Order: sequence, then structure tokens, then C-alpha cells
Amino acid sequence: MPPSTASSPADVRFPADHSLSYSFSFSFSHPLRRTNSQHIENENDSLVNIILFELTEIGRPLPRSDPRAAHLLDVLRRREGDTFDAGLVDGPRGKGTLVAIGTEALTLSFVWGAPPPPLDPITLIVGLPRPQTARKILQEATALGVAAMHFVTTEKSEASYAHSTLWRTDEWRRHLIAGAEQAFDTRLPEVTWSRSLAEVVAALPPTTTRLALDHYEAASPLSECHLITDNTAGASPPNVVLAFGPERGWSDRDRAFVRANGFTLTHLGTRVLRTETAVVAAVALVKARLGLF
Repeated sequence: MPPSTASSPADVRFPADHSLSYSFSFSFSHPLRRTNSQHIENENDSLVNIILFELTEIGRPLPRSDPRAAHLLDVLRRREGDTFDAGLVDGPRGKGTLVAIGTEALTLSFVWGAPPPPLDPITLIVGLPRPQTARKILQEATALGVAAMHFVTTEKSEASYAHSTLWRTDEWRRHLIAGAEQAFDTRLPEVTWSRSLAEVVAALPPTTTRLALDHYEAASPLSECHLITDNTAGASPPNVVLAFGPERGWSDRDRAFVRANGFTLTHLGTRVLRTETAVVAAVALVKARLGLF
């Protein structure tokens, strides 16, 4: 695959047509440092509220070079015999015990409890954004508990973004794990990228509530959308799909396509938001309406 395309710092566009989406994009350093392990080293270690492990790691020593080992010893200040909150990726939560501290690795043991509740029935469709924007969405939307994220190509998408190291390596998954650890959860959402908008929409279940965020032609705000009804106690919430255009916005053709496929256009008010901000705001509004907070 071709190398990823570097974005220019402080790239702000003000198109004259309807191409401005819920996003301005500025380049800045991401708060997550990539490491050689399967996990993300956070500059703000308080983001880790549970330490996640893959099933294949259970029973193996945890190398001292792993950021999770540093978190246990230096942040949580655990010593031999101490316990900590642990979880299996897509499995149960439980307690880990620091059995022994070696010069090269830590010896751990685990006792597992019940799995966490299922993810919320919210699916995101996002026009493929810049990698730094996608990183934020992956982590924040996972922390909010969405069930699926599909980063799609649209008429105004930049195709080279799909060739970023974010997608060519397992970096994207490490951002999911960071979001789950923040949320004290173990479940990771389904994630796809590089499929077309048409492919993803064609695969949606027919009974979903479909909403597309649009700053120009939407008639009503998401907070007042009649398609989302306040959920009554005990009732199963409906499946909701939220679609966001790429950072250059929906094209006329894509806007017509989502309308023709059952999406209702809605907006988040008069302020133009970054894509990652719009995703968080929209998911929060939908979760509140569905009684999921």
C-alpha cells in the first residue's frame, strides 16, 4: 500500500458551497504515544480505569517494558500481593493479583467475574477523516459505548487517508482498547474502513432509525428529532445509525443518496463543530433520548 499522506499544520477550509461539515481540522500532537506493545501508553495515566488483557496473554509473564506493567508499578503503586481491576478484551471483568515482581517481568493471576452489559445499539458512519481525527473518534466513541463504527469513502473523501499507518497496522485497535479502559469496560465495537458509503448503507438492517448530520439542509435539530422517542423503562432501545459527512462535508450526490436510503437530515445547532466533537455530541444526545445514561 502507498504511504500515508501527512496533513499540513493548521489546515482550515471555508468552501463557498455546501461542503462545510461539522469539522475544522487543526494538526496537533496526539495524547497517545505508540509503543511496541499491543496497548497504548497514555500521557495521562488516569485514563486507565481498568487494565485489559488479550486471552492469549493470560498465564504469561507481563514484560516490565509493557506500559501496563509501568502503570501497575509506578501509577497504581501495586506491590506483590496487591490486586487491581482487570478485564479480558470482549470478555469478563475481574481482579488481577500481582503475584511476583521480577527483573524482566511481572507474574499475574486473575479471578474473573461477570461480563459487562452489551454495547449500546448505536452505529456510526463517518466519512473517512484525517487520521488524527479518526484516532479521537475511535477512542471517544468506544468510551461512550457505541456498537459499531464504519469509516467510509464518499465523494468528497480523501482516499489517501485509508493508507495511513493508523489503518495499515493494529494502531486503530489500540485506540479502541484505550477507550474501553477509560470507560471501565471490556467490549470493543465493530470497526471497518475504506468501504464505500453505499456498501455500508446496503448492509444495514432495514429496521434501523437512520439520521444524517448536516449543517445546511437539515430542518430540525437532533435534540428534537421525532424519530428518536424517549425510551420507557424496561423497553429495548431501538437501533440508531448516525451518519457524518467527511471533513469537506456531504456532496449533493451523497446527500441525495442518504435521503433516498431512509436517512433523515438533522443538525446540532448553528455552530460548526469539528467532526470528533460532533460525534461525541450526537452520541450523547441519542443516548440521553434512549435512556442509556
